[in-house]
Amino acid sequence: MPDLFKVLVVEDSKATRELLASLLEGLGNLEVVTVVSGFEALKVLPRHRFSLIVTDINMPDINGLELINFVKKNPHYRETPLFVVTTEGRTQDRERGMQLGASEYVIKPFEPDAFCALVKKYLKL
Repeated sequence: MPDLFKVLVVEDSKATRELLASLLEGLGNLEVVTVVSGFEALKVLPRHRFSLIVTDINMPDINGLELINFVKKNPHYRETPLFVVTTEGRTQDRERGMQLGASEYVIKPFEPDAFCALVKKYLKL
């Protein structure tokens, strides 16, 4: 088990990005890297080894579904838990995210304690 888990947060909304980072950092033993787009995520993924990836769907340039598709095809990240945190709550959106390889699909607004419980479950904190 690593001493420090690295978590990538991909979110274009500053308020949501800061909320997610704050929640994650509050769990302890986590280093959070935040980026504002799927394109930026693709630039940082090869430079780090993330234990968890959290992404929005609706973002400029590369959207969250495209990012999931890329991440899950990468052998380094195939088994990495990936959470979608989005306002897209339609059944078809959820099904698409899960089919592409998302571990969890969280609808905004979400309950912070429930989100933190999911992180703890997947990282075994």
